[in-house]
Amino acid sequence: MIAYFENLPRRLSATAGDDDFNAADETNNGDLKSFGSDFGGMITSVPAAVIQPSTADEVASAIRFARANGLALAARGNGHSIHGQAGAAGGLVLDMRVLAGPIGLTGGPRGPCAEVPAGALWSEVLEWAVTEHGLAPRSWTDYLGLTVGGTLSNGGVSGQTFCHGPQVVNVSQLEVVTGDGERRLCSPETGEADLFFAVLGGLGQFGVITRAWIPLLPAPDAVKWIRVVYSDFARYASDAESLVNGYGPDSFDYVEGFAFVNCNDPVNGYGLVPLDSDRQTFDPDRVPQGSGPLLYCLELALHCRHGDDNVDLRAAEMLKPLGYVKGLEFCAKVSYVDFLSRVNHSEAEARVNGTWDAPHPWLNIFVSACDIVDFDREVFRMILRRGVGGPMLVYPMLRRKWDQRMSVSVPDGEIFYLVALLRFARPPPDGPSAEEMMAENQAVVDRCRSAGYNYKLYLPHYRDQSQWAVHFGEKGWSRFLDRKARYDPAAILSPGQLIFSPEAPPHRR
Repeated sequence: MIAYFENLPRRLSATAGDDDFNAADETNNGDLKSFGSDFGGMITSVPAAVIQPSTADEVASAIRFARANGLALAARGNGHSIHGQAGAAGGLVLDMRVLAGPIGLTGGPRGPCAEVPAGALWSEVLEWAVTEHGLAPRSWTDYLGLTVGGTLSNGGVSGQTFCHGPQVVNVSQLEVVTGDGERRLCSPETGEADLFFAVLGGLGQFGVITRAWIPLLPAPDAVKWIRVVYSDFARYASDAESLVNGYGPDSFDYVEGFAFVNCNDPVNGYGLVPLDSDRQTFDPDRVPQGSGPLLYCLELALHCRHGDDNVDLRAAEMLKPLGYVKGLEFCAKVSYVDFLSRVNHSEAEARVNGTWDAPHPWLNIFVSACDIVDFDREVFRMILRRGVGGPMLVYPMLRRKWDQRMSVSVPDGEIFYLVALLRFARPPPDGPSAEEMMAENQAVVDRCRSAGYNYKLYLPHYRDQSQWAVHFGEKGWSRFLDRKARYDPAAILSPGQLIFSPEAPPHRR
């Protein structure tokens, strides 16, 4: 079979029901290389072939073929990984965007659900749900150009996470093809509950998600969008934590925030804050004398209906207890769809100026609230005091909103923060190189480790299995090994995560 495989065209379409493939069209080396790179732009892992499955049965056929031939296999969504996690050097890559197709509306015990193919983008879910049905999922990511299967394999967080939890807890049922090529339906209420929880946040290690059922709620019409600026991080953190801890009917529906440089640098400084750069300006004279190298922006949103004349008054009352710098408030009222699509403008600009195709040495960390003020002093105001050439997100979420049966690893403690360093590497002399940015990322992680902070990498990347064991902890790692041995005993899935390999499959404990 290996000799047969070597003679196949480079891009293949799977044939459901068997373990061979029909040639679709010839793919040149450049096309293969595009499937061997990702948004991070730092890792290249060229596959032997790209498979374009249009059904779950074709995914199963591809997995059986890979296993029979000792080939690694990775499911690739929209290629938004950073360190080659969706790659399979010398193996097979599943082009999951082909597995998109129509979204269906179904009923469930807790209300309506969207039945979504895993290759669909969240932007497509938004368009279908809100425009056609007036409904919406509870939890989103900031950027919607990601596949449903991709975010559910990692976590999926945004400003709604504090109230509704991450995307991985907002799923009622999954269709999954495991590493033995078996297609299974799983949910918390079935005998396949362990598989359901394993694949959610499972980094693609236990199976390929092919379909998901996402609960829906009535969508709001519009959003009151607010940004306020702080000069003191301790007060910023205190206010943000009070907002997420006291969630209720009279609370904000979205809480995020970011750090920025106390200067007029358009990339790292004041220009990041105004919501409408044509009508709003940042007045640096409002910044208190003696403020440090960084300032902090708390970003809030309040859902409303058309004709809600009280939303401005409600927002003003909710802002009164907050200790932000008066005069540095920025507000806008936008449609719900426009608010959720807010990153589109930044993407369009980045594509025009070329930074979208530049390397993106991003780093995402969950840091416990008990360490976040020290993190600000030791990391933000020292290592990152000049900025990172992109946003530096920092906002809290609640551990109780995460399900510990899932594979995602989060810090101890009830409140922890996402710190996301969303770097864009501009060619020198406009900015530091990707290698320099990666070195600074490592300095951040090293500082967290040496200071003894309670932290976990989000969208983790390690090169050594012992580091993965530390990441998951003794109990979590034992469970991870057991699940890998149960659902992908040949260890062919998601080799780009660098956790397992077919040469060293896991053993159940």
